[in-house]
Amino acid sequence: MTQTNRLSGGQIDRNTTLNFRFDNRSYTAHSGDTLASALLANGVRMIGRSFKYHRPRGVLTAGSEEPNGIVELRTGNRKEPNTRATTTEMFDGLEAQSQNRWPSLKYDALAVNDLFSNFLSAGFYYKTFMWPAAFWEKLYEPMIRRAAGLGSLSMEDDPDEYDKGFRHCDLLIIGAGPSGLMAALTAGRAGADVILADEDFALGGRLNSETFTLGDHSASDWAAQAVAELSALPNVRLMPRTTVIGAFDHGVYGAVERTGDHLPTLPAGKPRQILWRIYTKRALLCAGATERPIAFENNDRPGIMMAGALRSYANRFAVTASERVAIFTNNDDGHRTAADMHAKGVKIAAVVDVRDDAPISHDYEVLRGAQVTDTKGRHGLTFVEVALADGTTRTLDSGALGVSGGWNPNVHLTCHQRGRPAWNEALAAFVPGPDLPVGLSVAGAANGVMSTHGALQSGAEGATQLLELSSALPDLPKAEDAPVAQKPFWYVEGCKRAWLDQQNDVTVKDVKLSYQEGFRSVEHLKRYTTLGMATDQGKTSNMGGLAIMAEVAGKSIPETGTTIFRPPYTPVPIGTFAGRMRGQEFHPTRLTPSHYWAKERGAVFVEVGNWLRAQWFPLPGETHWRESVDREVRQTRASVGVCDCTTLGKIDVQGTDAAAFLNRIYANGFAKLAVGKTRYGLMLREDGIAMDDGTAGRLAEDHFVVTTTTANAANVYRHMEFVRQCLCPDMDVQLISTTEAWAQYAVAGPNARKLLQKIVDPEFDISNEGFPFMACGNITVCGGLRARLFRISFSGELAFEIAVPARYGDALMRRLMTEGEEFDVVPYGTEALGVMRIEKGHAAGNELNGTTTALNLGMGRMVSKKKDSIGSTLSEREALNEPDALRMVGIKPLDADHKITAGGHLMNTEGPVDAAHDQGYVTSAAYSPSLNSSIGLGFLKNGGDRLGEQMRLVSPVTDLTVEVEIVSAHFVDPEGERVRA
Repeated sequence: MTQTNRLSGGQIDRNTTLNFRFDNRSYTAHSGDTLASALLANGVRMIGRSFKYHRPRGVLTAGSEEPNGIVELRTGNRKEPNTRATTTEMFDGLEAQSQNRWPSLKYDALAVNDLFSNFLSAGFYYKTFMWPAAFWEKLYEPMIRRAAGLGSLSMEDDPDEYDKGFRHCDLLIIGAGPSGLMAALTAGRAGADVILADEDFALGGRLNSETFTLGDHSASDWAAQAVAELSALPNVRLMPRTTVIGAFDHGVYGAVERTGDHLPTLPAGKPRQILWRIYTKRALLCAGATERPIAFENNDRPGIMMAGALRSYANRFAVTASERVAIFTNNDDGHRTAADMHAKGVKIAAVVDVRDDAPISHDYEVLRGAQVTDTKGRHGLTFVEVALADGTTRTLDSGALGVSGGWNPNVHLTCHQRGRPAWNEALAAFVPGPDLPVGLSVAGAANGVMSTHGALQSGAEGATQLLELSSALPDLPKAEDAPVAQKPFWYVEGCKRAWLDQQNDVTVKDVKLSYQEGFRSVEHLKRYTTLGMATDQGKTSNMGGLAIMAEVAGKSIPETGTTIFRPPYTPVPIGTFAGRMRGQEFHPTRLTPSHYWAKERGAVFVEVGNWLRAQWFPLPGETHWRESVDREVRQTRASVGVCDCTTLGKIDVQGTDAAAFLNRIYANGFAKLAVGKTRYGLMLREDGIAMDDGTAGRLAEDHFVVTTTTANAANVYRHMEFVRQCLCPDMDVQLISTTEAWAQYAVAGPNARKLLQKIVDPEFDISNEGFPFMACGNITVCGGLRARLFRISFSGELAFEIAVPARYGDALMRRLMTEGEEFDVVPYGTEALGVMRIEKGHAAGNELNGTTTALNLGMGRMVSKKKDSIGSTLSEREALNEPDALRMVGIKPLDADHKITAGGHLMNTEGPVDAAHDQGYVTSAAYSPSLNSSIGLGFLKNGGDRLGEQMRLVSPVTDLTVEVEIVSAHFVDPEGERVRA
């Protein structure tokens, strides 16, 4: 198609022609167009359907406040629904589809809803679909779900990349219109670090849409010169295509930069959008104002748009919506649109002004004291019905109608911390109230200053005051300074269906119905009618709805009140919030110090929380993971094995009250633990349930090192900090997590001491006499490298844990493997670690599952009766100490070829298999190469007195039944002779 509605002039590049497709039809555009301006240039007025009634919809605005021009962009896995055509920057090859229609935009089957509008009025969903009840699940809900929503997802993985970043500045300026540019010039020239962010791809705001002059330059030329100067300042960062979406605590602002939306394809590694967290000393909101409509009969037809938008399309994009346009206004700004359109050669059917004293024009007809009462045109505007001041009617032949009901300052970000806007009677609009986010000021139209001169001056003054500049205000270019001249006028009385929220199909009648049915609070009005709940957050509809509610309630608008706004300012793709946190990067991956060494050895890795740990180390010829794990267990128990246990939580506890603090944290005593000794500790929640277990080694009178399970490291640290700060604030104790600071390795097996003696410096005695079981201390290794040594065992063998600063972790692992060759040393992974801990009967995460007590775990005696500790009192509750309470036991199959399965339940050998007869359950299971049998740990009612009893292990879900024997949880070395060797 040819661009039938293209005008002369504008700020587009006519030398660059772009091809695009809309609803499978091909069109052309120019660089500098938006999708909306390109469609209008090609004579396309209808681009969507409304949500509820599926009425034809065309472009209403020229910015991010657009409620109607919502489309699906791109195809395949890059398809994005609910994108505003008014802000979509044109590029060659762009593909867009209209949405919320079937089978086509022109012939939409669900347009039949409009015929039943009397049955689908506001709140109908609260009153229908109630009977018969059986219809809800099979008929009503599927039908509603099928009709719900606007666009559609591709249901494929998004191939684009998204990112997050941080920026800092002295002054963040939000909006690059006249006030924002003047503020940036003032602050930038003074040397302040400035960020100027604007959602448009062309900085300048309304200056790009106007024909008046600033000094000796046109508005757009002055804006271009200001941008050029700012670009040359090293202390100023310009961020076009960036929407500041929220004002958060401590001067932090969220901003979304669309770095790739304007490109046909993204270069490798370039993110499509970036979510910035901007830290500011001060911020200045220069977000301008949004034009509001007037409601009248059939005011939603394609071709009816805001008068300011008509002016933007004509002046900036060189586009008219029709060869013949009309204007309906209550203020002088509507006349500016008529004058600009006329100057562009567009025929003006008439200017309909509700004011009796409206200005007249010699270029076109002005109908004073008149009102638009109706429009005609099925898929687009053709005629406008006007009620004249003398009571007669008149029909205007017009393909477009520009409506201007005044302007609302964009106060949204001022409300993000519960601030409420204040009513301005002169503007008939809400302006920012006194309760602004700390450090934020407002300038220009966003603050109710509607003239260009006033915007320039308030921007300069705002920057000067925020930065406390001593210099005088800069010279301002001469600009228009006309006062606001308007008559508040919200809707035409007597109309049957006048539209307020054009996306959600909310009418004047709906607001009145809300009042009649008792939903009179502005919050109830919003939810009952869905007014302002569309993708534009009511930017073009809220004020009209509030005015009508105030009228029917007999109150003023400020008495009626207003809703406040929440982030984000405009819709944000979920992928932008996620950033790079998707797939393998959904959580940050933490690597152990020996990771690269393990990778060289062909280790198989497993995710353990955020950690990537070696699961086992296969050797050539091993075809099954069990072969590798069994070998690692046997070799460790026969000689020596090394496992990277860096992932265990490590918390440094220091201070004169460190021992007393741990005495409060742990159920067992720590106050008298000797320096150089380690103690196993059990930590309880406040309700007496076991939280975590671990060890605490006392390196000095005022210094402990606490270890936790890998899974609970963060939770335990958080708990300890809570106790320190809130429960024991007077204690002299400090905590710091050192998990990543120290690489730690378990060296286990009969030859563990011999291996360590080869790397521990000779002045340190680690013999059984010099370094007995549960000893700890600071040592040096490999000729002076500082280290820590703990004689603790998780495997049931003679074992040590040796720690060095993390940067030496890889080197230490390689040194251990080299020095251990004569002992046939073996690295072992988490699977072998788990097997050996089950063989020894150590409780771990499966047993510390948030429901077990010290009594259940066989550690009841560890809960000291001689001191107070967190959880100790509630652990004595009668229900937690029943005689037949669950106790941890070992489980072994009668037939060694049978398998123990975690999650299985223990039943008596005879009787029903149901919950009422459940005796216990299995928490951990593994094949034991030491016993050549499957074994397990679990909990059994009164288990301590039932050792030797035969039972059934059942799993109805997997149809499993295994005959088992209840044994001690300590399968290997039950007397503990090996660990003390």
